[in-house]
Amino acid sequence: MVRWDVRRPAASALLLTKLGAEYGVATRTCLRGSGVTAEQLEDPSTELTAAQELAITRNLLDALGHPEGLGLRAGARYHLTTHGIWGFALISSPTLRSAIDVGLRFLDLTYSYCRIEVREGERGLLLVLAAPDVPGDLRRFAVERDVAAIRTLQSDLLAEPVALHGVRFAFPPPAGAVDRYTELCGVRPEFGVAENVVEIDPDLLDAPLPQADEHTAALMRQQCRELLERRQQRAGLAGRVREHVLTRMSSPPGRAEVAAALHISERTLHRRLAEEGTSYRDVLNDARAELAEDLLLTAGLPVAEVARRLGYVEVTSFSQAFRRWKGVGPRSFRGGPAPRKGL
Repeated sequence: MVRWDVRRPAASALLLTKLGAEYGVATRTCLRGSGVTAEQLEDPSTELTAAQELAITRNLLDALGHPEGLGLRAGARYHLTTHGIWGFALISSPTLRSAIDVGLRFLDLTYSYCRIEVREGERGLLLVLAAPDVPGDLRRFAVERDVAAIRTLQSDLLAEPVALHGVRFAFPPPAGAVDRYTELCGVRPEFGVAENVVEIDPDLLDAPLPQADEHTAALMRQQCRELLERRQQRAGLAGRVREHVLTRMSSPPGRAEVAAALHISERTLHRRLAEEGTSYRDVLNDARAELAEDLLLTAGLPVAEVARRLGYVEVTSFSQAFRRWKGVGPRSFRGGPAPRKGL
């Protein structure tokens, strides 16, 4: 799920406004109603929420008439350096496969609006993208952007331009612009299929990365964990709800019980969480995901014990939920041996 209230650097929003400027869209137009000023956008210390960045994205697309392929043009500009510590964690990884594992483990440190799941395919590793949390009129842009960004990141990691092995889009083909899609993906995409899929060449997965460094990789992963924890500290009512459910994670309280503990009505709880861009279910799932990560990586508990502490009767139910949160199963997330199919 997209955590709309989690803050992120302004680098992506700045990139989008610069893209808009190239098409004649003024920065003030892109920022309208977002609560972000042009001065803040230029300040490296500025952070904004995913919801604010999405508002900027909508303004850009509205100004240009929602052109097909704009997401690809945007995504091609998202390099490893755009992502800070996350990018360094990937580039210092030993192989492309391990970089993908780390990237998905800390996907919340990126600017992606998509859920990304790893599968094994006949032609290579599959990255399956879905953006169910993104409004329908922005979903194509979100998927396009991530697909192009994946190609850019792959080329950065391998230190040479490398085409994707295959690309499939769930949306219809563009009107007369397929060649542009082929150029930006490096391969002619398929359209109108069941899922959005990026195929990674299997011959590239286990080759050593040119800037691999074991010590740096371990340090960067630790910094990613710490940064993610800081960003996930919620404010407002969502933060109070999160603190309450974390004390009862083995038997999570219902909405009515939480509302009573906070001395508000259940209806008010629902309304105020909606105003913060979230819901009780999302706060509960976010808290579960954060605690699961801590128990797996820091405490090193067995998966079955983590499932029990999070209130799951069946380990399989926990594993399925964890896959929805992180795109990989709990064992693969921790880096332990596991079959890659059906993670």
